[in-house]
Amino acid sequence: MSGHHRDEAYAQWSRLHGGLDPSTSFWVSGWVRLAHACARPLSRRGVGPDAVTFAGVAVLAPVPLLAALGGWWPLLATVLIVAGAVLDGVDGAVAAQSGRASAWGRVLDPLADRVGDVLLVAALVLLGAPVWLGAALVVVTLLHESVRATAQAAGMEGPGVVTVAERPTRIILATFGTALAVVAPDEVATGAVAIGLLLAVVGLVHLTLVVRRSLRPAR
Repeated sequence: MSGHHRDEAYAQWSRLHGGLDPSTSFWVSGWVRLAHACARPLSRRGVGPDAVTFAGVAVLAPVPLLAALGGWWPLLATVLIVAGAVLDGVDGAVAAQSGRASAWGRVLDPLADRVGDVLLVAALVLLGAPVWLGAALVVVTLLHESVRATAQAAGMEGPGVVTVAERPTRIILATFGTALAVVAPDEVATGAVAIGLLLAVVGLVHLTLVVRRSLRPAR
């Protein structure tokens, strides 16, 4: 990626994330460059960002079924999770490169993310994690995103804060859970969901405190 394209990609990502500078993080900057590199051939061929968003959900849809099949099938689920994660970043990059960003896209993208979050937890439950633990993770995750969305509607700019329970964390835990399922599916899946729940609670508390300070009237 040329320096000009890289700077454009960073600027676009920053606008969508409350002014955060992706170049300050090796992982985030690498992710932004990867997403825009994958998006370039799609945008040149006229593929719309909504189509990429739907494709991301479609790729994740079979993951719970593959997890339930057991054996070596969860490894294929791992590949699909990684592919879905890449598509999750590519849709925004396609929108930026093609100039087709829309208000509907800003609604569709988080909706697709929440569907993906539920599918990932469902896969871990089908691998052997307790249903109640998976349900608790889903509830706290949705609360985390609901607090942020409501705060932004109330006037908060940007994400407020990047917590330990953001979507990349959820994807990483699901990836490890499915990849290591061939060793001990019940224990690995339960551990992944338990860690996810702990991080989700910490993230929810952290985000709520930041939102409270952000929206508190000035004295």
